[in-house]
Amino acid sequence: MQALTDFNHNFIQNLEDQSGTQINQCYQCGKCSAGCPAAFAMDYTPRQVIRMLQLGMIEESLQADSIWICATCMTCSTRCPRGVDSAALMENLRRQAIIEGTVPDHKIEIFNNLFLKLVEKYGRIHEMGLILGFNFITHQYFKDSQLGLPMLRLGKLHPLPKKIKAVEEVQAIFKRVREMVKEEV
Repeated sequence: MQALTDFNHNFIQNLEDQSGTQINQCYQCGKCSAGCPAAFAMDYTPRQVIRMLQLGMIEESLQADSIWICATCMTCSTRCPRGVDSAALMENLRRQAIIEGTVPDHKIEIFNNLFLKLVEKYGRIHEMGLILGFNFITHQYFKDSQLGLPMLRLGKLHPLPKKIKAVEEVQAIFKRVREMVKEEV
Protein backbone atom coordinates (compact mmCIF):
# COMPACT_ATOMS: atom_id res chain seq x y z
CA MET A 1 0.00 0.00 0.00
CA GLN A 2 1.28 3.48 -0.87
CA ALA A 3 1.75 6.17 1.72
CA LEU A 4 -0.31 9.31 1.23
CA THR A 5 2.42 11.69 0.02
CA ASP A 6 2.07 15.46 -0.27
CA PHE A 7 1.56 15.04 -4.03
CA ASN A 8 -1.21 12.51 -3.47
CA HIS A 9 -2.83 14.68 -0.80
CA ASN A 10 -2.76 17.72 -3.12
CA PHE A 11 -4.08 15.64 -6.01
CA ILE A 12 -6.97 14.33 -3.89
CA GLN A 13 -7.75 17.81 -2.57
CA ASN A 14 -7.80 19.22 -6.12
CA LEU A 15 -9.96 16.30 -7.33
CA GLU A 16 -12.42 16.87 -4.48
CA ASP A 17 -12.57 20.60 -5.17
CA GLN A 18 -13.25 20.05 -8.88
CA SER A 19 -15.81 17.29 -8.21
CA GLY A 20 -17.55 19.00 -5.32
CA THR A 21 -17.43 15.83 -3.24
CA GLN A 22 -15.45 14.34 -0.34
CA ILE A 23 -13.79 10.99 -1.06
CA ASN A 24 -13.47 10.09 2.61
CA GLN A 25 -17.26 10.29 3.01
CA CYS A 26 -17.45 6.94 1.20
CA TYR A 27 -17.73 4.04 3.63
CA GLN A 28 -17.64 1.39 0.89
CA CYS A 29 -21.26 0.20 1.06
CA GLY A 30 -21.17 -0.75 -2.63
CA LYS A 31 -24.49 0.81 -3.69
CA CYS A 32 -22.71 2.76 -6.44
CA SER A 33 -21.24 -0.40 -7.93
CA ALA A 34 -24.41 -2.44 -7.53
CA GLY A 35 -26.39 0.08 -9.56
CA CYS A 36 -23.77 0.87 -12.18
CA PRO A 37 -24.96 -0.29 -15.63
CA ALA A 38 -21.37 -0.39 -16.90
CA ALA A 39 -19.75 -2.15 -13.92
CA PHE A 40 -19.70 -5.48 -15.78
CA ALA A 41 -17.21 -4.02 -18.28
CA MET A 42 -14.99 -2.21 -15.77
CA ASP A 43 -11.68 -3.38 -14.39
CA TYR A 44 -12.53 -1.65 -11.09
CA THR A 45 -16.05 -0.83 -9.91
CA PRO A 46 -16.83 2.75 -8.84
CA ARG A 47 -16.47 1.68 -5.20
CA GLN A 48 -13.02 0.25 -5.91
CA VAL A 49 -11.88 3.40 -7.73
CA ILE A 50 -12.92 5.50 -4.74
CA ARG A 51 -11.10 3.10 -2.41
CA MET A 52 -7.94 3.43 -4.52
CA LEU A 53 -8.21 7.20 -4.15
CA GLN A 54 -8.73 6.87 -0.40
CA LEU A 55 -5.53 4.82 -0.24
CA GLY A 56 -3.58 7.33 -2.33
CA MET A 57 -3.29 5.01 -5.34
CA ILE A 58 -3.36 7.90 -7.80
CA GLU A 59 -1.49 6.29 -10.70
CA GLU A 60 -3.64 3.17 -10.54
CA SER A 61 -6.86 5.20 -10.57
CA LEU A 62 -5.68 7.31 -13.52
CA GLN A 63 -4.75 4.18 -15.50
CA ALA A 64 -8.00 2.33 -14.78
CA ASP A 65 -10.15 1.52 -17.80
CA SER A 66 -13.16 2.13 -15.55
CA ILE A 67 -12.86 5.91 -15.69
CA TRP A 68 -13.24 5.71 -19.49
CA ILE A 69 -16.03 3.15 -19.43
CA CYS A 70 -18.12 5.19 -16.97
CA ALA A 71 -21.17 6.51 -18.83
CA THR A 72 -21.65 9.37 -16.34
CA CYS A 73 -25.27 8.29 -16.00
CA MET A 74 -25.28 9.47 -12.35
CA THR A 75 -26.77 6.22 -11.01
CA CYS A 76 -23.84 5.84 -8.61
CA SER A 77 -24.10 9.41 -7.39
CA THR A 78 -27.85 9.31 -6.80
CA ARG A 79 -27.64 5.98 -4.93
CA CYS A 80 -24.88 7.06 -2.53
CA PRO A 81 -26.23 7.40 1.02
CA ARG A 82 -23.29 9.67 1.91
CA GLY A 83 -23.62 12.01 -1.09
CA VAL A 84 -20.35 11.05 -2.77
CA ASP A 85 -20.55 12.12 -6.41
CA SER A 86 -18.76 9.17 -8.01
CA ALA A 87 -19.71 10.26 -11.53
CA ALA A 88 -18.06 13.67 -11.02
CA LEU A 89 -14.96 11.93 -9.66
CA MET A 90 -14.78 9.70 -12.73
CA GLU A 91 -15.17 12.70 -15.04
CA ASN A 92 -12.43 14.61 -13.27
CA LEU A 93 -10.15 11.55 -13.25
CA ARG A 94 -10.60 11.35 -17.04
CA ARG A 95 -9.71 15.01 -17.39
CA GLN A 96 -6.65 14.59 -15.17
CA ALA A 97 -5.53 11.48 -17.09
CA ILE A 98 -5.60 13.50 -20.30
CA ILE A 99 -3.65 16.37 -18.71
CA GLU A 100 -1.02 14.03 -17.28
CA GLY A 101 -0.82 11.92 -20.43
CA THR A 102 -1.79 8.70 -18.66
CA VAL A 103 -4.64 7.78 -20.98
CA PRO A 104 -4.52 4.00 -21.45
CA ASP A 105 -3.44 2.84 -24.88
CA HIS A 106 -6.82 1.72 -26.16
CA LYS A 107 -9.67 2.86 -28.32
CA ILE A 108 -11.80 4.77 -25.82
CA GLU A 109 -10.08 8.11 -26.44
CA ILE A 110 -10.47 7.63 -30.21
CA PHE A 111 -14.18 6.95 -29.76
CA ASN A 112 -14.67 9.95 -27.44
CA ASN A 113 -12.86 12.34 -29.79
CA LEU A 114 -14.75 11.13 -32.87
CA PHE A 115 -18.06 11.34 -31.00
CA LEU A 116 -17.38 14.95 -29.98
CA LYS A 117 -16.25 15.95 -33.48
CA LEU A 118 -19.50 14.64 -34.93
CA VAL A 119 -21.62 16.43 -32.31
CA GLU A 120 -19.73 19.65 -32.96
CA LYS A 121 -20.12 19.35 -36.73
CA TYR A 122 -23.78 18.29 -36.90
CA GLY A 123 -25.19 19.23 -33.49
CA ARG A 124 -26.05 15.58 -32.92
CA ILE A 125 -24.46 12.20 -33.35
CA HIS A 126 -24.38 10.50 -36.72
CA GLU A 127 -24.29 6.83 -35.75
CA MET A 128 -23.18 5.45 -39.09
CA GLY A 129 -20.40 8.03 -39.32
CA LEU A 130 -19.29 7.15 -35.80
CA ILE A 131 -19.21 3.41 -36.49
CA LEU A 132 -17.48 3.70 -39.87
CA GLY A 133 -15.06 6.37 -38.69
CA PHE A 134 -14.10 4.44 -35.57
CA ASN A 135 -13.61 1.18 -37.44
CA PHE A 136 -11.53 2.93 -40.10
CA ILE A 137 -9.28 4.75 -37.60
CA THR A 138 -8.75 1.56 -35.56
CA HIS A 139 -8.14 -0.57 -38.69
CA GLN A 140 -11.15 -2.81 -38.05
CA TYR A 141 -12.55 -2.27 -41.52
CA PHE A 142 -15.17 -5.03 -41.52
CA LYS A 143 -16.06 -5.04 -37.84
CA ASP A 144 -19.83 -4.73 -37.40
CA SER A 145 -20.37 -4.96 -41.16
CA GLN A 146 -22.87 -7.81 -40.76
CA LEU A 147 -25.05 -5.50 -38.63
CA GLY A 148 -25.06 -2.53 -40.99
CA LEU A 149 -27.47 -3.69 -43.69
CA PRO A 150 -30.18 -4.96 -41.30
CA MET A 151 -29.96 -1.72 -39.31
CA LEU A 152 -30.22 0.34 -42.50
CA ARG A 153 -33.28 -1.65 -43.60
CA LEU A 154 -34.94 -1.10 -40.22
CA GLY A 155 -34.21 2.63 -40.37
CA LYS A 156 -31.94 2.47 -37.31
CA LEU A 157 -28.98 3.87 -39.24
CA HIS A 158 -29.00 6.71 -41.73
CA PRO A 159 -26.29 6.81 -44.40
CA LEU A 160 -26.15 10.61 -44.51
CA PRO A 161 -25.78 12.88 -41.48
CA LYS A 162 -28.44 15.43 -40.60
CA LYS A 163 -27.62 18.75 -38.96
CA ILE A 164 -29.84 20.25 -36.31
CA LYS A 165 -31.40 23.63 -37.07
CA ALA A 166 -29.19 25.68 -34.75
CA VAL A 167 -25.89 23.86 -35.24
CA GLU A 168 -24.04 27.18 -34.92
CA GLU A 169 -25.13 27.38 -31.28
CA VAL A 170 -23.61 23.97 -30.55
CA GLN A 171 -20.42 24.97 -32.33
CA ALA A 172 -20.32 28.17 -30.24
CA ILE A 173 -20.49 26.03 -27.08
CA PHE A 174 -17.52 23.97 -28.25
CA LYS A 175 -15.62 27.19 -29.02
CA ARG A 176 -16.34 28.62 -25.55
CA VAL A 177 -15.19 25.40 -23.86
CA ARG A 178 -11.93 25.46 -25.84
CA GLU A 179 -11.36 29.08 -24.78
CA MET A 180 -12.05 28.19 -21.13
CA VAL A 181 -9.54 25.33 -21.29
CA LYS A 182 -6.90 27.64 -22.79
CA GLU A 183 -7.47 30.12 -19.95
CA GLU A 184 -6.97 27.38 -17.33
CA VAL A 185 -3.68 26.25 -18.86
